[in-house]
Amino acid sequence: MHHIWKQAIVETVSNSKKKKGDKPSSKYEAAKDFLILRKAILQMIRNGLLVALGVLSAGFGLRGFLLPNNFFDGGATGIALIISELGYLKLPVLLLIINAPFILIGFKVISKTFAIKTAIAVGLLALCVAYFPYPEVTKDTLLVAVFGGFFLGVGIGLAIRGGSVLDGTEVMAIYISKKTNMTIGDIIMLINIIIFSFAAYLFGLEKALYSILTYLAAAKSLDFVIEGIEEYTGVTIISIKADEIREMIANDLGRGVTVYRGKRGHGKSGERNGDMDILYTVITRLEISKLNNEIDKIDPNAFIVMNSLKDTKGGMIKKRPLK
Repeated sequence: MHHIWKQAIVETVSNSKKKKGDKPSSKYEAAKDFLILRKAILQMIRNGLLVALGVLSAGFGLRGFLLPNNFFDGGATGIALIISELGYLKLPVLLLIINAPFILIGFKVISKTFAIKTAIAVGLLALCVAYFPYPEVTKDTLLVAVFGGFFLGVGIGLAIRGGSVLDGTEVMAIYISKKTNMTIGDIIMLINIIIFSFAAYLFGLEKALYSILTYLAAAKSLDFVIEGIEEYTGVTIISIKADEIREMIANDLGRGVTVYRGKRGHGKSGERNGDMDILYTVITRLEISKLNNEIDKIDPNAFIVMNSLKDTKGGMIKKRPLK
């Protein structure tokens, strides 16, 4: 059955090219087109599932924790929660209204596809908050702040993984950063300072402080989802025993190594001439200690530079080679 389905798609792709006036494609080209199409479909399904899970998680954080206890968050969601608490409009309607300008900005600044995905995600979140029967979990203020922020942050992170956002603050920050000299982080911080200042003025300092805790929990959860469980570290190694270190990294750690050709400059003993290899590899933070110990055994004088990485793709990071 799978073979028949695959053959039908291959023939469809091949025939579509003929209708466009292209030269008849070979079986190899048709199979290649089929693989590209299948990959695109699978990616679309994956992104859709991530956004759906993100919407459910964010809705749970709002309805199960924050809304019943009148807690707030930062960003566009925080603005919607504050206005909702004042009694002007319901939260689902406010989520749509407040995020609408950010979606338009995303259309101009990022892409049309991103704006459409974000509009769908925000619309689904508004529907979940309005109609999904989330239970009210607890009245404990500390639990509400921490776990409300946790589920909200996880939801926003999953939506970003799926190619959209549930809170348009980051989109506005990107737009403003292009018009000014401010960084995205500075803009987001300024926006949240204003939001929490209003919350403190309207509802008291204690409620604002708990809401800041909610925001911090959401931010940390968001980073966790976006960056993953493992944090990656890029390591540059300069050593006269580069070959031995390269073999150790490849054989003992099972990691890929990139070798750069470099020239010696100025060391402890002054000017030094001659070519040498510079090694670069990417490892997880759990492997840093082992790498340092193994390098010390080979060359205690090796110069090592480490940089934190947000994420990696491909190579020998996600999966180890089978031995």
